[in-house]
Amino acid sequence: MPASLDSSRPIMAPSTRTSVRYSTYSVSPSVAPTVATTDSVTAEIRDIEKGLDRMENKALAQQRVVLSEEKVANMSKLALGAKLDRALGRRMSGQDAVMRQRKPAPVISEKEKI
Repeated sequence: MPASLDSSRPIMAPSTRTSVRYSTYSVSPSVAPTVATTDSVTAEIRDIEKGLDRMENKALAQQRVVLSEEKVANMSKLALGAKLDRALGRRMSGQDAVMRQRKPAPVISEKEKI
C-alpha cells in the first residue's frame, strides 16, 4: 500500500520548535534605517523623493483656497451647465429629415435597347 493512501501516518510531522517567530513586516515606520544598503531601488526612491520635494512650491501651497460648501455647490452647478451647453452645441439640431416627393424613375425597357 502506498504511503499517500495510508491514513494512519500524519501528512506532516508536528513541529518541535518552541521559539516564537515574528514577522519582519512592521506597520510603524522606523526612524532610522536598520541596515545601510546600497540597493539601487532605495537610491531611486530617494531620488524621486528629492525631485518631488523640489517640485513642491511651498509659497503656492500656502495660497490655496478652501471653498465653502455653498461655493462648491455653485461651482458644481456651473460646471454641469457648461457640460450641458457643450453637449447641446454638438447635437445635430436642425437636421431633421424632410420628406419630398420623389421624381418617378424613368422606365427603361430591355426590348428597346435591342
